[in-house]
Amino acid sequence: MSPDWLRKWRKFRRDRLAWGSLWLLLALALLTLPAELLCNDRPLAVRWGGRWFFPVLVRHAWQDFGLPGTNEPDWKGLERRLRAGGGGGADSAMAAAGDAACLARFDPEPGDVPLLPGLAAADSAILGRFDPEPGDVAVTAAPPGTGRGMASGKDRPAWFLWPPVRYGYATIARGSAAGRDSLLSPRQGWADGHWLGTDDRGRDVLARLAYGFRVCLWFGLALAAVSVVAGTILGGIQGFAGGWLDLAGQRLMEIWGAVPKLYLLMILTSLLARRSVGLLLFILALTSWMGLAAYTRAEFLRGRNLEYVRAARALGVGAFAIMGRHLLPNSLTPVITFFPFMISGGMLALTSLDFLDLGVEAPYPSLGELLAQGQGNLHATWIILPAVLLLTATITLLTFIGTGVRTAFDPRQG
Repeated sequence: MSPDWLRKWRKFRRDRLAWGSLWLLLALALLTLPAELLCNDRPLAVRWGGRWFFPVLVRHAWQDFGLPGTNEPDWKGLERRLRAGGGGGADSAMAAAGDAACLARFDPEPGDVPLLPGLAAADSAILGRFDPEPGDVAVTAAPPGTGRGMASGKDRPAWFLWPPVRYGYATIARGSAAGRDSLLSPRQGWADGHWLGTDDRGRDVLARLAYGFRVCLWFGLALAAVSVVAGTILGGIQGFAGGWLDLAGQRLMEIWGAVPKLYLLMILTSLLARRSVGLLLFILALTSWMGLAAYTRAEFLRGRNLEYVRAARALGVGAFAIMGRHLLPNSLTPVITFFPFMISGGMLALTSLDFLDLGVEAPYPSLGELLAQGQGNLHATWIILPAVLLLTATITLLTFIGTGVRTAFDPRQG
């Protein structure tokens, strides 16, 4: 870094509000970046039968744990079964199985393992018949006196390492309180691990908040980066070339900028069969680069007639080398100054699209979707309040950072 850039960097660090906001925003970004390790309906690690399993990274099936079935297991139910089979005998194994939603009736089909003798009469009367659904497996009671079930394994008891929130952004717990009453306040959902309650579909609010914030923040960062690259290249070429190329570029930008962005977004999103984050990024990037391109064009237009540029031309330096080595480093002030504000603009754009149901499709996590749910359920303040506070805090931090950068790079500030 040149001495001038080092001086500007030290000036930015002396602004405590901007410097503290930068570190706080980085902490939020790094905290929610591994959202799968914080909010997930799969355990982080499982120790059973002398083996290690990592469901959050690798897909496993029932048969990996000595149970019939090739589909992914219900991990909470599997934990109850493995732990019950590890030392509870026949009664505890069937009691744990009775807690699962799949054990409503017992009707053995070809391939199912019948219950062995030793089942308590009370349990038999409660269970009645067993009618498994797709993906469910039959639990076999152990012979009397053995004290183990079919899924006990070599290493007892089974050990599960769960994330702090045992729900993903689209998880609706089967047979839980959320299944009977989908809209739960934090007080009602605390017993089931819903620390901020559930939304109107029974999904965990904290999990959707963490995933939605990550998507929103990195979407804004990606949109700002794309806009900076496109605006700098197109604006720099216009300003350095001048003449008819600059004139034609300006007219095209004026025509393209006159197109209503909201109508353009509505038309393009309505024509898409499926809306993804990448497609929304592409659509918004079509117009987001023009503002920065105008500033970059002005900087290149001013700098192309300076003495050091004329000297480089006289020495035979190429046009692209002059733009990249000489003009660009001296024209980055507006780029760096506007970058934090462009991130906040991208976040607000995605949130607005999701709020209007023009953004990503359900059940993809989104802050705008939480705001829309909060508007439809004004009594459920635990849905809209965290989303509003998080979005407001993020935009405020970006504003403080942008103000600090603008002050540090302003030559009139000394």
